[in-house]
Amino acid sequence: MKIDAERFRVRPGERVRLKQAPTRVQPCYASKAEYQERLARHVEQLSELQNLLYADDRYALLLVFQAMDAAGKDSCIKHVMSGINPQGCQVYSFKHPSAEELDHDFLWRCMRALPERGRIGIFNRSYYEEVLIVRVHPEILRAQKLAQEGPGRRAVWEKRYRSIADMEAHLERNGTRIVKFFLHVSKDEQRKRFLARIDEPEKNWKFSRQDIEERKYWKDYMRAYEACLEATSAKRSPWYVVPADDKPNARLIVSRIVVDTLKKLDLAYPQLDARRRRELQTLRKLLAK
Repeated sequence: MKIDAERFRVRPGERVRLKQAPTRVQPCYASKAEYQERLARHVEQLSELQNLLYADDRYALLLVFQAMDAAGKDSCIKHVMSGINPQGCQVYSFKHPSAEELDHDFLWRCMRALPERGRIGIFNRSYYEEVLIVRVHPEILRAQKLAQEGPGRRAVWEKRYRSIADMEAHLERNGTRIVKFFLHVSKDEQRKRFLARIDEPEKNWKFSRQDIEERKYWKDYMRAYEACLEATSAKRSPWYVVPADDKPNARLIVSRIVVDTLKKLDLAYPQLDARRRRELQTLRKLLAK
């Protein structure tokens, strides 16, 4: 079955209602074997395209992953990027900001981790936390010692959306392509995965009381995500709302989108001029002796 990734894309100006967005769709694989075969093909294509991206050295690719807890971000990154050369890829997981980071603007710590040209960067959570968890928990914003509006004013979030959009547009103009994934998991599926983390000893380390506490804010998070997706999905830096109740299907959708994004770039191996070709032929003759 063909993967129609465009159906999951948030178009600029589109109204987002996550309650109406599916968390599970008809799988694009008929069996576990077919899933593994399709993912392997995507991974192989990604590996080839990464080599081309590195050799071309004009573009960078930034993949942003956001989701509620237990939506499968870590496993998605692990499986989709399993064939990537580690030298050409960097993954950053952003936790609570440090004292140094809090003394800078909210984009600063993520900007330091942007991928170089020729590389793929992956943000496991990102600067978008500053309009998501910070919006749900305004006490975090108060701790940031801002000189302007307080956390209760809508203008704070509108200004942050504008800062994010401006920053992403700047990066796009300078060769960094940005693709953003919201792995959309249902509250019931999250509950099942939390139970598995309790029942399976090898997963105990993944679970904490804080995970339960955050479930109480589910509706608040959905409203924050809706506002964020509406305000920051652009033609060149789109958001994709990926149904995540079925982890293998989510991985196939994400990997298809990443492959298609790289294919759309005018990537090419460097072309040698006549002088360089003659030089290589001279060197070849020396080696042949």
